[in-house]
Amino acid sequence: MRTYVNQLDADIPRTGALPTGTAVAVWSLDTTREAVGGHRVAEALPMLDANERERAGRLMRDADRHRYLASHVALRVLLGGYLGLAPEKVELVREDCPCCGAPHGRPAVAGGGVQFSLSHSDDLAYVAVSGGTVGVDVEVLPSAAAVADVLRTLHPAETAELEALPETERRVALARVWCRKEAYLKATGTGLAEGLREPYVGSDREPAAVPGWTLTDLTAPEGYAAALALRA
Repeated sequence: MRTYVNQLDADIPRTGALPTGTAVAVWSLDTTREAVGGHRVAEALPMLDANERERAGRLMRDADRHRYLASHVALRVLLGGYLGLAPEKVELVREDCPCCGAPHGRPAVAGGGVQFSLSHSDDLAYVAVSGGTVGVDVEVLPSAAAVADVLRTLHPAETAELEALPETERRVALARVWCRKEAYLKATGTGLAEGLREPYVGSDREPAAVPGWTLTDLTAPEGYAAALALRA
């Protein structure tokens, strides 16, 4: 399965109909933009809720703060477009964590109606919107040192696959594994709390089958990888 990735820019997006069932819409964004979806990023704080503003305020580097604000403006513009709400009227909450039951699980829209996932890495953000349980992840390609650090934390079969590759191919292969796994873990709400060994997602060009889920590699600019997980 291939999923089309829409490009969000400075203009107000034409979101179309709200996805239902297992339908999904995926959008990508260059988070260095000065304007996103019809809004200037520098003037975005009133659009965000208290938690988002507090999180943005903790970021010390201007570039990091700008990327965070741009990605959250994008999220609110897109959710508002699908739900027929002004971006600032979209109420975001946290579901209960499936590991401990505390309210720090998957982010969600209050009252339901649509599900979403947001991921950002370096200068790129991806947003997935669906009628079903969804997770998306985008990652800049890891360094050789990062590959060495992560290699032994994966499923043993994935570790073996990566070790069998020439070193020149491991960064891309690990990025595929990481994005597939992170998208799944975001969708389930467990995050990295239980580590990276499960599920087995494979490092080949097509994701391995994960019972109950559909994993898809998404198109991404050079130097990045991205993946989508959707409950079947």
